[in-house]
Amino acid sequence: MEQGTIRRVVIVDGHGMFYAQQKLGWFFDPRRLLEMASAGPDVELDGAYWYTGLKDPTDQRPFRDALTSLGYTVRSKPLREFGADPEHRQFARANLDVEICLDLMLVAHRLDEVWLLSGSRDLERVVETLRARGVRTTLLNTDGMVPRELRNAVDVFVDLAGRRKQLEKAEAAQVPVFHRELVRRPQERLEGSSLEVAVAPSL
Repeated sequence: MEQGTIRRVVIVDGHGMFYAQQKLGWFFDPRRLLEMASAGPDVELDGAYWYTGLKDPTDQRPFRDALTSLGYTVRSKPLREFGADPEHRQFARANLDVEICLDLMLVAHRLDEVWLLSGSRDLERVVETLRARGVRTTLLNTDGMVPRELRNAVDVFVDLAGRRKQLEKAEAAQVPVFHRELVRRPQERLEGSSLEVAVAPSL
């Protein structure tokens, strides 16, 4: 590792950030988040993790596949179900704080900084442990969605409301990836040729 390189990892609590983005009124693009996290000549992105609860094994499959294609490690857990009527099932959140803590402890020895997108006060202790090991934590969320305990524990707080230009999901601005299909432009149909383009599933 070169001297001065910042080794960074991105941690996204998918459930918590869904509600944070609803409060913001716009949704961030997972692709653009990685681009922002890896920006800078002295930054090495060591990994990116996305944690989500599932109603069933097929829940959010296209979205999870897209995240994996982008380079995220996706961790999932079944949502807790309650209610006796199968036609009116209700779900509580799948708490993935333990999985987040385990992953952070496994990679902490090679990190300089963690970008944490969460609002769980249960992560306060692991953030303090990272600080004791010399690992900085930058918390990305929005005001009103972060408990005081967690905000006090981190080194830096970044309000996502001020990062809209860098992070907002904008389909037209993306370079499409993931899977490809053959389509023809009008003039190419006349010539009998085809153009291969990439089509990205919605994030």
